[in-house]
Amino acid sequence: MTVLAPLLTPEGRALLEAVRGTAPADELAVATRLRREHPAELVSAAIGQARLRQRAAVKFGAADAERMFFTPNGVEQSTRASVARHRAERMKALGVTSVADLCCGIGGDAIALARAGIRVLAVDRDPATAEVARANAEALGLSALIEVREADVTEVDTGGYDAVFVDPARRGGRGRIFDPEAYSPPLSWAVGAALAAPRAALKIAPGVPHEAIPAEAEAEWISDGGDVKEAVLWFGTEPGAVRATLLPGPRTLLGRGLPDPRVRPVGRYLYEPDGAVIRAHLVADVAEELDGGLIDETIAYVTADTLRPTPYATAYEITDRLPFNVKRLKALLRERGVGILTVKKRGSAVEPEELRKKVLPKGHGPHSATVFLTRVAGAPTMLVGAPAGQAVTAAGAS
Repeated sequence: MTVLAPLLTPEGRALLEAVRGTAPADELAVATRLRREHPAELVSAAIGQARLRQRAAVKFGAADAERMFFTPNGVEQSTRASVARHRAERMKALGVTSVADLCCGIGGDAIALARAGIRVLAVDRDPATAEVARANAEALGLSALIEVREADVTEVDTGGYDAVFVDPARRGGRGRIFDPEAYSPPLSWAVGAALAAPRAALKIAPGVPHEAIPAEAEAEWISDGGDVKEAVLWFGTEPGAVRATLLPGPRTLLGRGLPDPRVRPVGRYLYEPDGAVIRAHLVADVAEELDGGLIDETIAYVTADTLRPTPYATAYEITDRLPFNVKRLKALLRERGVGILTVKKRGSAVEPEELRKKVLPKGHGPHSATVFLTRVAGAPTMLVGAPAGQAVTAAGAS
């Protein structure tokens, strides 16, 4: 009998309901009480599953997470539901009606595809993981659209499907894997499988080198709430295209192959591009939209003299520009009555928390400010300001 099987029995399901929402501090007391009437191993399994469901709520939402089943690796490695939904909707828009989901894990992507009305073959070689994927399809009422198969993905015939989706394992015994050829299966195999299908999507790490992207692929970087989540290589769409997609939305910026932006003096506003824009190397597209330039040729901050709304960057009004000097910054914050300080860095070796402790050991007043530790024309610089519309002073840079 597998580890999950006892939890699928009436007794196991009743225990899962009994421990739902148990706080970590209460686990011992709850376990002690339940073990008087139920096997100790089953109680432990139920509490462990409840703990995983609480962690998974961030990715899947509480309503789904409370019905689904998880493994520790599954919670860690599964796709956030909003990202999986975006990818599934794009598949649907491309006319895809069936997908072979290779390396399906606990089934997060298969669930999103099925909810988009797409028939899915979900494959994973690990028996326990495949069992969890199957249980999740059943728990969410999607068994009619999701077939789960325990198999080596390299031996699966995907010829009868409109598209292939591959999510290679990017973690090993020593943690995260950065070499695409060390993925399981390797990226080269996944690309071969993609090229053999009418359409395909390969999920890869967002830090993938651009030179590792096949010429036949379209590359999309996706962020959710400002956090970069993944990159996807699409096949059968627009070879060579590069895009950044921001969720919620979605809002998509399609690259136009622009040259690097010019470097110019710091203006009144500083724009911090979304991480997906930076990873996709589309800062030039944002700079052109804002009629701005870079503060340094190696730093992905855009500066401009006017405020223009854009979903692809966060705008800050800059009030002060200082050479890197802890004492001067400390005095400035005291003068402005700053009690809350946000420290951002790009191109600086100084740790934000370390600087915050030095310059603001205690609050000086009700105001808040943001300091950027960066380089301007090659020189270590501190830019002080606040989100546009909330600047601590109306003065220009000093």
